[in-house]
Amino acid sequence: MTRKQRRAGFIALSVGILSAAVLLVAIALRDTIVFFHTPKEMAEKHIPAGKRIRLGGLVAEGSVKRGIGSTVEFAITDTIKTIAVSYTGLLPDLFREGQGVVAEGKLDPAGRFLADTVLAKHDENYMPPEVAKALKEQGVWQGAGKAKDAQRK
Repeated sequence: MTRKQRRAGFIALSVGILSAAVLLVAIALRDTIVFFHTPKEMAEKHIPAGKRIRLGGLVAEGSVKRGIGSTVEFAITDTIKTIAVSYTGLLPDLFREGQGVVAEGKLDPAGRFLADTVLAKHDENYMPPEVAKALKEQGVWQGAGKAKDAQRK
């Protein structure tokens, strides 16, 4: 083998090993790359209790119940499926019923979501793109643009 052939072989082997490593990392992270799961996706994927995930959707109307201290119970819905959430801590100022939220935590064996972080929208017109997309697919959310167009007419 000439020196040029050995170098080409080494480069080809290096590219192959690097490609295999990238593929293995992508396979290992395929479920954690998702920004959050909707309640419907959680039911379809049968996510096990104790696995740390993000749950996103709308705070269900009439579901917010304040408990002892800073404990709050509410439900997150995507209008198809609803999951009860329990959170202890300070909620964001913009947290309210009917608004988009993303909660981070894990399911307990009873199917209730135990959140340790709750994120709410940051202004009057914002909704996480993934929540808006899921609601648009179900034909529920029209967005801020249609409401403004209706006012002009």
